[in-house]
Amino acid sequence: MRNLSRYLVYAVCYGIIAALLVSCAGKASVKCSLKDAPESDVVVKLLNINRYEILDTVRTDASGYFSYKVDVEKAQPEFVYLFYKDTRIASLLLKRGDAVTVEADTLGQFTVSGSEESVKLQQVEQDLNDFTRKFLALSQRLEAAVPGSEEAASLQRELAKVYVDYYRGRLKYVMSNPYSMTTIPVLFQTVGVNLPVFGQQTDAIHFGNICDSLETLYPESRYVAALRQEADRRYRMLEMSAKLQSAEEVNYLDIDMPDVNGVKRKLSDVDARVILLHFWAPDQAAQKMFNNDVLKPVYADFAGKGLEIYQVAISTDKAGWARVVKEQGLGWINVCDGLGTASPAVPAYNLTSLPASFILADGELQEDRITDAASLRRVLGRLLEQD
Repeated sequence: MRNLSRYLVYAVCYGIIAALLVSCAGKASVKCSLKDAPESDVVVKLLNINRYEILDTVRTDASGYFSYKVDVEKAQPEFVYLFYKDTRIASLLLKRGDAVTVEADTLGQFTVSGSEESVKLQQVEQDLNDFTRKFLALSQRLEAAVPGSEEAASLQRELAKVYVDYYRGRLKYVMSNPYSMTTIPVLFQTVGVNLPVFGQQTDAIHFGNICDSLETLYPESRYVAALRQEADRRYRMLEMSAKLQSAEEVNYLDIDMPDVNGVKRKLSDVDARVILLHFWAPDQAAQKMFNNDVLKPVYADFAGKGLEIYQVAISTDKAGWARVVKEQGLGWINVCDGLGTASPAVPAYNLTSLPASFILADGELQEDRITDAASLRRVLGRLLEQD
């Protein structure tokens, strides 16, 4: 009986320990000593892509110490920040199971141990702060210098060198740490408010390469998903730039998108004397009515005389768009890339509202402004009935 009792005690103790281990398995722990801030409030914030979310407010003890546990999903590190009043006193990049110790003061100076990624993040932020101070100091001196003077020219050269050196250093960092989540804030760094460190169009390649690496370790991370979205956006802009540079033979920008059957249809491949390039939103009732009331009758009257319609849907709902095209029986070319307002066609044709129509005749973008059925018929009549 005595052995049975001992066994039950061991079993209960083992169960308690196991339960404690399970309860801690999905967390990271933070122990912080905040100098000169006894019995003070510290706000714990989580970075949710581009904004802070308050997780909790904790109270330091009489010596300025507090501890806190953060929920962290498997393979989804979290950017967590500690604030004393309006001052950020520590920046942390926490993985599940991390046990972090922070020594901080109320001015924002801190040291961290127990998390390799947090140590890297601290250094990344320090490097940016040092560069920003130097860059802004030079900028202020340049503003005060006499325009066109030797001093101004010297400061411009020094300012450019400081920027290029920092950019090269950050590029070396991301290439040397492709599997570190700290590369994400590095890629999004800005000087002041509007000057991105990685602002060249070819930086799209670096965004894509780092995202490819991080996705192998953190496929479910929302930070990596945001990086992918930005990488894709930059790739589209890079492709747009390449197209603009090679678009000297025609005075319009080419479009290459899939139709309702998934077949790519290129605007420049359309064999017609006149092309009506029409941008629309398939979820808008008035624009669907325009198809029936204007485009169908126009197509019936002018298709035999050399008209083709190349209709581009600006929508993220490709299934809904394809359904509308089939239900309305739109027999001309209908395409959609599913990117909505992020489609490269939007900036290419400076679309500020929908619908929008353009006329291409014999490979040339016409200057005629299409505002309604009457103006459309007038232009088509002049271009297709002049023989």
